[in-house]
Amino acid sequence: MEIRGTDTLRLDWTGDALAIGLFEDAVDLTGDLAELDQKLTGTITELIEETEFKGSTSSSAVTRVGSGSPIRKIILVGLGKADDLSLDTLRRGSATIARTAKQQKITTLGISLPVVNDDPIATAQGITEGIILALHQDNRFKSESEDKGAKLEQIDLLALAGQEAGIDKAQKICEGVILARELVAAPANEVTPISLAQTAEELASEYGFSLEILDREACEELGMGAFLGVAKASDLPPKFIHMTYKPDGTPKRKLAIVGKGLTFDSGGLNLKGAGSGIETMKMDMGGAAATLGTAKAIGQLKPDVEVHFISAATENMISGHAMHPGDILTASNGKTIEVNNTDAEGRLTLADALVFAEKLEVDAIADLATLTGACVVALGNDIAGLWTTDETIAQQFKDAAEAAGEKLWQMPMEEKYFEGLKSQIADFKNTGPRAAGSITAALFLKQFVKETPWVHIDIAGTVWTDKENGCNNSGATGFPVRTLVNWVLSET
Repeated sequence: MEIRGTDTLRLDWTGDALAIGLFEDAVDLTGDLAELDQKLTGTITELIEETEFKGSTSSSAVTRVGSGSPIRKIILVGLGKADDLSLDTLRRGSATIARTAKQQKITTLGISLPVVNDDPIATAQGITEGIILALHQDNRFKSESEDKGAKLEQIDLLALAGQEAGIDKAQKICEGVILARELVAAPANEVTPISLAQTAEELASEYGFSLEILDREACEELGMGAFLGVAKASDLPPKFIHMTYKPDGTPKRKLAIVGKGLTFDSGGLNLKGAGSGIETMKMDMGGAAATLGTAKAIGQLKPDVEVHFISAATENMISGHAMHPGDILTASNGKTIEVNNTDAEGRLTLADALVFAEKLEVDAIADLATLTGACVVALGNDIAGLWTTDETIAQQFKDAAEAAGEKLWQMPMEEKYFEGLKSQIADFKNTGPRAAGSITAALFLKQFVKETPWVHIDIAGTVWTDKENGCNNSGATGFPVRTLVNWVLSET
């Protein structure tokens, strides 16, 4: 499929289907649209009237044009209110157009959408992201592909000639999002600590990253007792992944992205019971997937920023070697942890990964993890939680997420809640009371970052969707690769 910008106007474009964006309550045709409607013998007016099309966000209507027309079909997509136009409006609108075109078996498609903020490059990028991510289908584990019939071959972005930079950037970012999606979607017998390390090796080879993968013995030498405590019960060896992108010359910033890498979480001896969603726990490495997906995008975009991609990858299983409730683990910074719940294992792996990241003397650290059900209760499945004590990095991530169309909400770091983590026999426990569980999880992680600006993002609700949502199809979302890329690329 080729996506290209063109200076052709919608009045002159020819092909299988022309898609046009219309604002809410502003669907009366004027100017060149009225002229196009006349050229198409009133087809657009008739479509609006027959479907009662109002232009609400991501609504759509499609019809065939009469014989002899240079356009076979017309697709209308709603853009909502004009005052609310944003890049994410275009992503959602173009995703709707792409899905409609696929259903209609269109091979050549013209898209006419407005430019946002007088920025044609960003506009082309947003439209392209919506198209690519909406059309992505993961058929790896099906004996026969369900993606049959005619396929889109060419998409023209009308009045966006010369915006190849935006299209190219979108394609590179989407490759990272799709890698993250496919890692999360794959079952735990396919994505293991070993295969995650192999994926890192492939990325390092392709993009020239430096890479170190620490085995159990190397992690023991570094004193990673929290990470290794989780890993003890698995028959599969743990892999601590540290991959580094370095630009040519002196980097403007040095950043670390740390992703939780639990390739399967049984709960350990606090076994997940009926109704716990244990069958979905292949997704518990969503943070590591996003970390590697971001690496794939950054390796192609080549910013002048040094980035360290880190994940402590393991399974949380049950065996005679499993950590017990009540065990005390010692993390690599010397902190002792009473394990009062073996199903709160992700924060234990992150603890040693955060200590490792800070020793790299980076300017900022971001960790992302499918960490707590409490975050899902608080924010649902569309919004990730954000915790930090540094307002500068908080604003950086809010801006990056808004540009990406990925929703974050800053949550409080209520220090007095740390009382619930205190232990009589160790420095602290790995879980507190049920109330404010996502906050106490963030406070736990905070104990492993001394001075470096740090942000924690809980993606437990956003890493997967059960229904089509914007440019996400049902299944793995690739959240928050686009936000992380924007953060790395930001000038602050």
